[in-house]
Amino acid sequence: MLSRGQFYNPKRFIADMSDSKIRIVFPFLFIFWVFSSVAIASEAPGGLNTKAPLVVPEATQPLLMAQDTASQELPEESPSQITMDFESAFREYLKIPWSLMIYQGFATSTDLGQTLVFDIKSEDSQFTGLVVNRKMFPFWRYFTFELEGQVLRHYGKQELWEYNGLFMIRFHPFLLDSTVNIEFAAGEGLSYASELPVIEQDQHPDAASRFLNYLVFEIAVTLPQYREWTLATRIHHRSGVFGLFNGTRGGSNFLALGLRYHF
Repeated sequence: MLSRGQFYNPKRFIADMSDSKIRIVFPFLFIFWVFSSVAIASEAPGGLNTKAPLVVPEATQPLLMAQDTASQELPEESPSQITMDFESAFREYLKIPWSLMIYQGFATSTDLGQTLVFDIKSEDSQFTGLVVNRKMFPFWRYFTFELEGQVLRHYGKQELWEYNGLFMIRFHPFLLDSTVNIEFAAGEGLSYASELPVIEQDQHPDAASRFLNYLVFEIAVTLPQYREWTLATRIHHRSGVFGLFNGTRGGSNFLALGLRYHF
């Protein structure tokens, strides 16, 4: 910057503009100048905010009056109407109670908490399964109770069959959404493996069990125009519930993707 006693030098001023402090301040000064200019222009006669009366041609006045009357006559949607719409949508949803899903998953070496936040490390173990689901009844406002059965074939690191039976609670917060319907579900049940799962034996060789508790967590997406089809991602979890099942304190986790057909 210029010191006392120095004359104004345009080249020196331009060089000083490269200083980091000026580069930071200059954009704010420019924005302040723009808004000040707009404010001054809006107060000027004939400016941006002129208060001169708007002259409407006589030919368009009846049209404007008709539009204003029509807008005033539009009925407002009452909360009871919204409730009835949701109940109607729920009844339509329950009219298709059965679903069949093809289910593909791969094992992770992380625990359930890490898998829930998708902090996963895949293992060489997969399954392909068939899932049959039946909606039973709704409860509260946004929930349904469901029963489900699964048959899975494991391959890769472990070769076995797995059979699961469970109940599910499904949450429908977007049932009236015209763009996409997103559902959240959780299930609890029992799981039986035809042989001791290898990936569970690796974690707990002395306490592995064919018969364990089963948990599932699901996020499902359905497009309203194709409501018979749903894409679902799931976390598939077998465990001993801290030793409750045959003293088993570990289990296995799979991340899976499924395509469901409603009928």
